Amino acid sequence: MNRWLPFEWIAAVRFLLEGLLQTLVILGGIAIGVGVIVFMSAMLAGLQANFIKRVLTSQPQIQLIPLDQVARPLRNAKGTIEAPIVQRPTQRVLSIDQWQKIRDEMQARPDVVTVAPTASGSGLALRGDANRAITLTGMEPENYFNIVRVPDYIVAGDAQVTSEGILVGTELANNLGASLGDKINVTTAQGGNRILTITGIFDLGNKGANQRSTFVTLRTAQSLLGLIGGVTTLDLTVTDIYAAENIARDIQASHPVEADSWIKTNAQFFTAVQAQQNSNTLIRAFVGLSVAFGIAAVLIVSVIQRSKDIGILRAMGTKREQILRVFLIQGGILGFLGSLVGSVLGAGALILWHSVARQVDGSELFPLIIESQLFVYSAALATLTGVIAAIAPALRAARLDPVVAIRG
Repeated sequence: MNRWLPFEWIAAVRFLLEGLLQTLVILGGIAIGVGVIVFMSAMLAGLQANFIKRVLTSQPQIQLIPLDQVARPLRNAKGTIEAPIVQRPTQRVLSIDQWQKIRDEMQARPDVVTVAPTASGSGLALRGDANRAITLTGMEPENYFNIVRVPDYIVAGDAQVTSEGILVGTELANNLGASLGDKINVTTAQGGNRILTITGIFDLGNKGANQRSTFVTLRTAQSLLGLIGGVTTLDLTVTDIYAAENIARDIQASHPVEADSWIKTNAQFFTAVQAQQNSNTLIRAFVGLSVAFGIAAVLIVSVIQRSKDIGILRAMGTKREQILRVFLIQGGILGFLGSLVGSVLGAGALILWHSVARQVDGSELFPLIIESQLFVYSAALATLTGVIAAIAPALRAARLDPVVAIRG
């Protein structure tokens, strides 16, 4: 079979096999480096995916709300200001102006998937002597549950909401001493008062949200908040979650509403993710440098040890370019084989850590995401690193004078 291989490949493989111990040591170093890169990259991708999943299943990707109320100074006929001190007015619960028209326009946009009108406001939940402040959210389940996956978080009862029913969080239920099927009295500052039956209890994974959040039908919330026929928000999902901020700005520029994207409301998360990505990039860069220096060191030692062999090859008519390619091929082989072993080690370590690491509630810390692209990129990067690291030793070998090399 060797007769079908180019001379450079035969020489490169033979040199690696003759220094088998050195080859195995550097392969181990490369494998550990690539394994670290694969493990960290896959774990970071899993943590990001887990957080994004939690965020996007508990809040809309874009939320449209009424513009802030702004007080304007009074002016008389001569144009002088009568009230020079203008105070910010209290922000009442208001409906989005012409919200049905805006909803229809949003549904017609190709980059918007779902539109759900909601009526939200503050209220007070009472049961016996216990009372708690709540956030009342009225919605249409068939649309809203496609945006906020409340049914996925139900721990008792179900997510079916009737005109006389209410969904409450676990903490609120505990604070009120209530359970499934109990009745609570809900009142609002607008004068609304309604006795509702708990038809479902949910756990959003956040204590504060479980203490305040409640869900009722849209008509029930409109009645309690004094918003007959009105809505306070339009919740949207979009085709590209990472383009949500750009879509929100476009909507705000063309409609009389304020548009907040999930990217804007979770700015701290993106800052933390960016910091993690920067740290991961630095670690990968330093690991890559250590692997490159290891390959270069081994190949330089190989050139010194085989200087006589190289001299003999040169004396027999081997060209400088061929000697150069021999050591470049060695670097590429070391990088490629090391990446294969390292990918297996990294994937195995990731699977082991995924099975051990758990959150407080016993669920997985992060989803197991092993993409084939990661292994392809790792193999390509490691092979390229091996070739680049071999340039200096290869140039040294190609420049050896045959006579001097043979004499030693």
